[in-house]
Amino acid sequence: MNKRVYLLLMALLPLAIMAQKHWVGTWGTAIQLVEPHNCPPQPGLGGNSLRQIVQVSIGGKEIRLKLSNQYSTSATEIKGIEIAHAKTSGSSHEIDESTTVQLTFEGKSSVTMAPGGNAVSDPVKFKMQPRQNVAITIHYGEASSTSVSGHPGSRTTSYIAKGNTTDFTQSVKTDHWYNISGIDVIAPKKTGAVAILGNSITDGRGSTTNQQNRWPDILSKRLLANKKTRNVAVLNMGIGGNCVLRGGLGPTAMARYKRDLIDQAGVKWIILFEAVNDLGGCRDGEQTANRIIDFYKQVIAEAHTKGIKVFGGTITPFKNNGYYSEDHEKGRNIINSWMRSTDLLDGVIEFDHAVRNPQDTISMNPDFLFENDYLHPNAKGYEAMGGIVNLDLFR
Repeated sequence: MNKRVYLLLMALLPLAIMAQKHWVGTWGTAIQLVEPHNCPPQPGLGGNSLRQIVQVSIGGKEIRLKLSNQYSTSATEIKGIEIAHAKTSGSSHEIDESTTVQLTFEGKSSVTMAPGGNAVSDPVKFKMQPRQNVAITIHYGEASSTSVSGHPGSRTTSYIAKGNTTDFTQSVKTDHWYNISGIDVIAPKKTGAVAILGNSITDGRGSTTNQQNRWPDILSKRLLANKKTRNVAVLNMGIGGNCVLRGGLGPTAMARYKRDLIDQAGVKWIILFEAVNDLGGCRDGEQTANRIIDFYKQVIAEAHTKGIKVFGGTITPFKNNGYYSEDHEKGRNIINSWMRSTDLLDGVIEFDHAVRNPQDTISMNPDFLFENDYLHPNAKGYEAMGGIVNLDLFR
């Protein structure tokens, strides 16, 4: 082999290696307009620094951060962002400073997102282990604290400090995320993500703040511990109070499914687990259920054209909650029966069976009740939900 051919092969080798890899989402959250009572507390975002903690699913060595200003009515100016390993899963602001990496946007440390805009950082070398706790520190310029895009149901503490600083010892705490929407990693082609459409039961109401024990977290840990599924990332796209068809909190599932499911990096699987808020507030359980099924059929068809498999999560029981009526229960049974019998879905996950009361199967197991609302599971209930998922679905 002559020298010119050898040099050409050496130049092409990195391209060949990269062709065997792709971007995969390792952490994500569904963005909405933050409600007034969940907006950043004083001193606010503008001119100050915000440290937010997330726990990724799969690890990696090269990442990019995604930001959103989608629902804000004013521009959001960011003067700088650092990412580092966090020392806890949210209970403190402390980081391993030796791991700190500054992010850039088209080579610049600053970025301004227009109203309705988004931003993605340049790829950067940053080593993460599976289930790594990651701290994202944002230094804001001009930014609103009353019209903010974010995710209120973080179940994770964030820290706001005055000025452009990395000293958070005197910071103000708030259990919400602002502007951050996802972290992607470069991973082998066989690696993929499962994106979960859900409401507060997926978002984690009833889980333990800063313990990362929502049912998608339980699922992620199980996938990682299994040799045949340890290359599967989990993206929790639940929004508390969300509806499929209309009303509720945040953009409806119909409005957000492409953004939060199909367009996520590296998605190979989708779980559809939403409808209880629609049923609980409807006037006709059968009609509402059939409209939701029609929407699910649309998602399935679009996903299948992209080679994405879709699983249905049966709706959990809610007897004794204010949502319950015989008509609403009829709607739940229609959706669950369809999931169990249709050939359109690629699999079914029996969340209903996981948390139902054996003595009264249309109500929740008393051991799993959160604040006795008969709708949301507690941490033990989420263990049961995450534990019932058949990992063979992701092989």
